[in-house]
Amino acid sequence: MTEPSFSFPTIRLKPKANARAIRHGAPWVYDNELVTDRRTKSLAPGTIARLEDNERNFLALVAVNPNSRIFARVLDRAEEAEIDTEWFAARIATALAHRDTLFDQPFYRLIHAEADGLPGVVIDRFGDTCVVQPNAAWADVLIEPLAEALRQVTGITTVVMNGTGRARGLEGLDEKTEILCGAVEDLIPVPMNGATYMADLMGGQKTGLFYDQRPNHAFTQRLVAGKKVLDVFSHVGGFALASLAGGAASALSVDSSAAALELAEKGALAMSKSDVFATRKGDAFDVLAALAEEGETFDVVICDPPAFAPSKPALEKGLRAYERVARMAAPLVREGGYLGLCSCSHAADLDSFRTACNRGIGRGVGHLGRSAQLIHTGFAGADHPLMPQLAESGYLKALFYRVLP
Repeated sequence: MTEPSFSFPTIRLKPKANARAIRHGAPWVYDNELVTDRRTKSLAPGTIARLEDNERNFLALVAVNPNSRIFARVLDRAEEAEIDTEWFAARIATALAHRDTLFDQPFYRLIHAEADGLPGVVIDRFGDTCVVQPNAAWADVLIEPLAEALRQVTGITTVVMNGTGRARGLEGLDEKTEILCGAVEDLIPVPMNGATYMADLMGGQKTGLFYDQRPNHAFTQRLVAGKKVLDVFSHVGGFALASLAGGAASALSVDSSAAALELAEKGALAMSKSDVFATRKGDAFDVLAALAEEGETFDVVICDPPAFAPSKPALEKGLRAYERVARMAAPLVREGGYLGLCSCSHAADLDSFRTACNRGIGRGVGHLGRSAQLIHTGFAGADHPLMPQLAESGYLKALFYRVLP
């Protein structure tokens, strides 16, 4: 159990900093908003501190990291709070109640960082196993009480810490992956929208599987009955396996990772769909170009690339990449078919992404006398809640077009 808050160090906002934003729910304090003297800068990453306004009024208990641009993350607005196992358990129980309302099987995102009251922490659940991504220093420091609370509240047997990814680098944290309790002996079959995905919790990307596209997979299933489907940047078979579960006649998965495509093949096998499923390994842009040269066309084409614009400095280059995807994918869609274009870039807002896609489609099929209509805009599922004060949390966008004659 932590010490009572009056023994915590204190950090203070500068006079011109927006204390009202913190009072109204803003979860972050940047380094340029704080009085940072030698004492403050010497605080160990992950230290719990009291945040005050410039008039020394208490605002919140925060987790501090002098190595990060986000210097302080709000944990609790009660000065007497103790950040211990019981505190974690209360936050996790609240999040679990929401997921229990949404899902009849324990496969979902259980904790979505700030929106679930655990800033910088992502937890995905795979049945009796949870994978924790502690992407903030405080969660690294308190990983043991966090894991214990997880076991107490959910009844799971295994907790995996996946300490990899760009977010940890921004916090100055080392990369490491380890099993905190229990055991991971094999791939885990994950049922989702009638499909079966094989999650590699120890060697896969991030937590092992992406739950965020669940509603967009479901929408795609409404388009694919009896159709020929192309899934580009497929990872472990995301849209392809969902399409087969939705009655597609065939699906082709394209990805640069042989390991990911092998997992996709195992998923198709588990669904008894291997005979109508194929994979093609290679750079997505190269494969799109090759398919065009081969004269291939598809009823439905979905492109779900990695984050081309993970930060503001990368935005313009990223938008050009999204435009290029749209330009190369659109001609592969048969007349009257459907094109899905996705972005998981925090820096690219919906308007910018949509503009890039529209421009790419126009360049891709406009000269053929064809056009497209935007029929649906999708986002992450309800197990990925948004915090209104954080625009960045609405990272996932999925645009679905019908490509007209």
